[in-house]
Amino acid sequence: MKDFIKIHENDNVVVALQELPAGQEVEIKGKNDAEIKITVSDTIPAGHKMAIRAIKQGEDIVKYGFRIGTAKEEINAGQWVHVHNIKTSLGDLLDYDYQPVHAAQATLDDVKFMGYVRADGSVGVRNEIWVIPTVGCVNNVASALANAADRKAKNGVDAVVAFPHPYGCSQMGDDQEHTRMILADLIRHPNAGGVLVLGLGCENSNIGELKKYLGSYDEKRIRFLVCQESADEMADGAALLDELISLAGSDKREPVSASKLTVGMKCGGSDGFSGITANPLVGRFSDLFIARGGTTILTEVPEMFGAETLLMNRCQNRELFEKTVKLVNDFKQYFKDNNQTIYENPSPGNKSGGISTLEDKSLGCTQKSGSSSVKGVLMYGERVSAHGLNLLSAPGNDLVASTALAASGAQIVLFTTGRGTPFASPVPTVKIASNSALAEKKKNWIDFNAGTLIEDASLDEMGQKLFDYVIEVASGKKVCSEEAGFHDMAIFKQGVTL
Repeated sequence: MKDFIKIHENDNVVVALQELPAGQEVEIKGKNDAEIKITVSDTIPAGHKMAIRAIKQGEDIVKYGFRIGTAKEEINAGQWVHVHNIKTSLGDLLDYDYQPVHAAQATLDDVKFMGYVRADGSVGVRNEIWVIPTVGCVNNVASALANAADRKAKNGVDAVVAFPHPYGCSQMGDDQEHTRMILADLIRHPNAGGVLVLGLGCENSNIGELKKYLGSYDEKRIRFLVCQESADEMADGAALLDELISLAGSDKREPVSASKLTVGMKCGGSDGFSGITANPLVGRFSDLFIARGGTTILTEVPEMFGAETLLMNRCQNRELFEKTVKLVNDFKQYFKDNNQTIYENPSPGNKSGGISTLEDKSLGCTQKSGSSSVKGVLMYGERVSAHGLNLLSAPGNDLVASTALAASGAQIVLFTTGRGTPFASPVPTVKIASNSALAEKKKNWIDFNAGTLIEDASLDEMGQKLFDYVIEVASGKKVCSEEAGFHDMAIFKQGVTL
């Protein structure tokens, strides 16, 4: 394995692929492929950046071919470049010019997966029974019902799962509206062969209100129970779940076109390798998948800050460009309204892994989008309708963003990480490690290793392997978090609690 990588020819930093000790001499290709010898002056941790030429105070630090910040002080060749000597260049709300860049989109032969075709034509990749509480007051009842039912579920049912949450009451305005939208989206999700909606009775987002958001639905598959109207909610809930289990137990997988599949894309706990391995790999998957008629959704808007123009200019038309501008500036305004700095994003784990600024993280993060044109821009809670690449408004928080992807229609989420995490989401969540050390250490968390990209594997080879793996997951292969029995969900809390 090489000691370091220069990602773009215009970069003035390289990324250490393994620790570079102080005093080591390295050779860098300069202009006209001339070899330049540099002595490492600071020990550079793996995943971190080293200057390959003198950089003046105030000068741009360039990685991925783009500015990731400016130098706080003069930096010499061979020095470690990180939070101590680089600062963000991001500002507040910006005006943007549409400069369209449309890559040629390949068309590849359709691929089939084995899915569950629902009555409304949607397709699930799992046949689970979901218990969805309308309000946090009945969380424990929902969990108890799901646990008891799961122990007696039939072979045709993958799992019986409750999705507790603390919301559904004492909310106002858009905050309450978004909670209702997310709950309704999950109630209609095709990965559930049956759903028990469990209400209390006096909450703001009661069952009567939620039904207004559902539209038409399969009354045999979606059942309702108001606990205050039941003499014994445990007995009544168990009886309804028995009926749903019996009905869903007869469902069978059948061959379905990949065009019926939607995959969400998210990253978290990134490191200095994420933008070199895992995120570009997901981007390659996205392009391969879209070429076969599939749909992908990219979210976590705050981690587009600093790289947003790359996405804006790939919008298929001006209307989508304007929607993306609104997507970004509305989120910046949300930060400002809450008296928070727009650019303060990288977590302690991100910084420890080698990410210095939000631009640094964003330029790596947005590589999950591949090179396809943006075909849709979704508000939080809005369901996907356009085939191809979509952008979704949601924060960077792992649980909130992954739930938002599922609510918008993703049947699977691809989650890249350099640090590792055991969390799940409402749908199968594929953990993709950015480095082989993590993949080897946390085999019970990690489903796919992208770290081989800095060892001996090619992006084309690994992109196809990831594509094949996703088709396997869509056809029933369990990911690590499913094997552990984990299912999580979180709603974006944005307003006043009464």
